[in-house]
Amino acid sequence: MTAIIHSSRLSKVQSVIFDMDGVIVDSHPAHRKAWHQFLQSLDKDVSDEELEFILDGRKRSEILKHFLGEMPDSELAKYGKMKDEFFQQIAFEVKPVPGVIEFVRDLVRRRIKLGIATSASKSRTLSTLQRLRLTDSFATVVTGEDVPEGKSSPAIYELVCARLRTEARYSLVVEDAAPAVRAAKSAGFRCIGVGSDGGAKLQAAGADHVIEDFVGFSLDDLDPS
Repeated sequence: MTAIIHSSRLSKVQSVIFDMDGVIVDSHPAHRKAWHQFLQSLDKDVSDEELEFILDGRKRSEILKHFLGEMPDSELAKYGKMKDEFFQQIAFEVKPVPGVIEFVRDLVRRRIKLGIATSASKSRTLSTLQRLRLTDSFATVVTGEDVPEGKSSPAIYELVCARLRTEARYSLVVEDAAPAVRAAKSAGFRCIGVGSDGGAKLQAAGADHVIEDFVGFSLDDLDPS
């Protein structure tokens, strides 16, 4: 049964930290297609099961090394640019997760500080927020370019907290990947999991509450009374 965040704790929420891919935008299908096309262009055919590796909040450099092996930074940059070009060709397919824009606007009205913690590049993150007209809603944006590790480490969430001048115990992290949920929970964050598959993996990872999307959802829904 999904754990519930009680109202006595919710009253102390000062900040909410959002992942981007899979939380703000439903971009995983497009990323999967782009990675598949990119790897095929290098004569590497990978299965759908193998492509699951890209969905766990890993940095692009980690993914490239996983599929292509160790390489110097110059080659990482070259291949990263190539993959991004494949993604840009199908970026029009990426839509916001249902209800997320309304949820963000509600948090802004409540004067809760908002931040982004994503493994995506800074340029794609900022362009996505601009396209959705959400740029002004977020006080800080931290990307994979700002931290040395991916989301198996809580470092990215801690950096967002530092920039927002809040603490983990007063913050909610919104994530869609089990390793990211585990990392956030290990550092004392409360976590909302977003998953269209029922969220069993997110719940098992320790998510305090799991939702399919944000349609009709608000922080008040986490109050059991």
